[in-house]
Parts: sequence; C-alpha cells; structure tokens
Amino acid sequence: MAEKKTTKKAATEKAAEAKKTTVKKCATAKKCAIVVNAENAGFKAGDVYQALAAAEKAMTIKEIAKAAKISEEETLLGLGWLFKEGKLQAADDKVCLA
Repeated sequence: MAEKKTTKKAATEKAAEAKKTTVKKCATAKKCAIVVNAENAGFKAGDVYQALAAAEKAMTIKEIAKAAKISEEETLLGLGWLFKEGKLQAADDKVCLA
C-alpha cells in the first residue's frame, strides 16, 4: 500500500513538471529562440494591442516593443496577428489601432 502512494506522488510531481512552460528569456545571449505557436502569438498580439491602446497614438515597432516590454521580433509576431484580424492600420512607418 505504501508503494502505491509513493508512485502516485511521483506521477503527480511529473505531471506538474510537464505542465510548466519552458519558455526562457535569454539574459546574456544576444539571440534568443522565439517559440512560434498560436498561443504565444496570441499573447504577443495582446501585449502589442495593450501598448497601442495605452499610448493612443501611432507608434514605431521599436516604441511598441519598449512599451510592451517585449523584443522587436515578438512585436512583429503580434503585429502580424493583429493586421490579419484587421485591428491595425499603418501609416508613415508607424502603426496605430484601426
């Protein structure tokens, strides 16, 4: 009986480990791998949208990345998502909400 409890506990710990996200930010390296999947793209789109909504003006990619506290690559990922949904418009190298 005691063996089943330890096995069950170990299985629960393994399941908890598997549920943790494995996205890591690179503090020292210049190049980081960006995980490209629908969930991550959606989160980055949300970050970009919130930054533009808070600014209430057209912004460049660098300004959006700084305001959203994400990389420029992640900003482009989010912008692509929002452009596809028709939520953005571009003018003079800047982007604003549609």
